Amino acid sequence: MASEKILNQKKEEVAKLAAKIKEAKVVLLTDYRGINVSDVTGLRAKLRNAEVEYSVIKNNITRRALAECNIEGLDDALLGPTAVVIGNNDYLDACKTIYEYAKDNEFYKIKGGIIEGKVVSVEEIITLAKLPSKETLIGMLAGALLGNISKLAVALNEVKAQKEAVA
Repeated sequence: MASEKILNQKKEEVAKLAAKIKEAKVVLLTDYRGINVSDVTGLRAKLRNAEVEYSVIKNNITRRALAECNIEGLDDALLGPTAVVIGNNDYLDACKTIYEYAKDNEFYKIKGGIIEGKVVSVEEIITLAKLPSKETLIGMLAGALLGNISKLAVALNEVKAQKEAVA
């Protein structure tokens, strides 16, 4: 039987993780088998730039923290070695970074996650990761609007030219 001191430490870990999960916009669970320390260090640096935390936490502690947050449906993701990715800002940055890393490393797998309190599947995470960035989407929208405005300007100019020709 574990000592009361160890149990209290584990309860504290669960409470801290549960608090992080409650505040997070994104929580991703990944399988990190087969990658070396230098690869993980590079991934952590990329995630740190996106203001995302990457840590390896025991599945039992993660499971209890998820239960404390009333989040269900990730039991299958908590089998085998699991790394937890937690982001409090933009969930797309975390999804894109993890997805790109998983594409380049065949052993690294996304197991599932939570986005803004909702449990999402691996397919949903990958779909989000493939979306263009916010800046790209705004640029595409601006280009589409500018194209339509310029077409309107040309049409109005033609109407003006026709009226001048008639007069």
